[in-house]
Amino acid sequence: MQNVNIWSEEFGAETDAPILLIMGSMSQGILWPDEFVGRLSAGGRRVIRYDHRDTGMSGTVDFAAQPYTWDDIKNDVYRVMDDHGLASAHLVCHSAGGLLGQFAAVERPERVRSLTVIGSSPLGGGEGQVIMRALMGQPQPEGSLPEPAPEFVDFYRRLMAAPPPADRRARIDGMIAEQRLLHGTGLPFDEDAARRLQERIYDRARDLSAVANHRLAAMAKPDFEPVGVLHQVKAPTLVIEGSHEPAKPGHSAIIAEQIPGARLMIVAGMGHTLPPEVHEELAAAILAHTAE
Repeated sequence: MQNVNIWSEEFGAETDAPILLIMGSMSQGILWPDEFVGRLSAGGRRVIRYDHRDTGMSGTVDFAAQPYTWDDIKNDVYRVMDDHGLASAHLVCHSAGGLLGQFAAVERPERVRSLTVIGSSPLGGGEGQVIMRALMGQPQPEGSLPEPAPEFVDFYRRLMAAPPPADRRARIDGMIAEQRLLHGTGLPFDEDAARRLQERIYDRARDLSAVANHRLAAMAKPDFEPVGVLHQVKAPTLVIEGSHEPAKPGHSAIIAEQIPGARLMIVAGMGHTLPPEVHEELAAAILAHTAE
């Protein structure tokens, strides 16, 4: 399944070094905050962000009629680069987007100038299975990645048992509650800003329910991630984790250990989102990492 339109936009001069921003699963590209994107472009980068298939303004599909896997979501990375005329780019990735970036760096090293992964898990680590076992109360096999924080597990257990939201306001309230959880406890949470963001996400989505197709894609090919390949990554790699990461605590150190020469950066107070308080620090680190 390849013929899905992918929405993207770019900032900065075409002559600047390109950064492709890859957001996590079920997430729109605008979760890369405008201010953060602006800092990167003001620093002399051509910045591109996009909506994954079945999110935001990108195309949506009837999964039963047009099934796909995470291989297709990964290949969309190359499609976006092709659409913008890029033979290669610096990849800056968040959460499950980091799995896509790591996979691309192994599979198509000539297309990845550098790799930055934020709040992600090591490729091949089976983090999706770790989260599911945690939610189901099942024991983790020896050698598994660290589990999410207890508050993460409690939140999603309640969400799984709750009835669907009745209307737009209830849906947005639920999205704000999820953002509050992922934000973590290390920095103040701006509920007004969160409401503006979630209203924007709700209103620009072609079909907000289509994001569930990303879960179906994962179930369609559970062994999507190659195992034991991160030592093959040649791209200079920066691995970033917040000190208050609730979803994938400690995973970044494992990535940094497995990729030769990778650098680990811990951002004080940050959870699993990208709040304004960390934009300057993140942008400065990424601009330095992508300097050519």
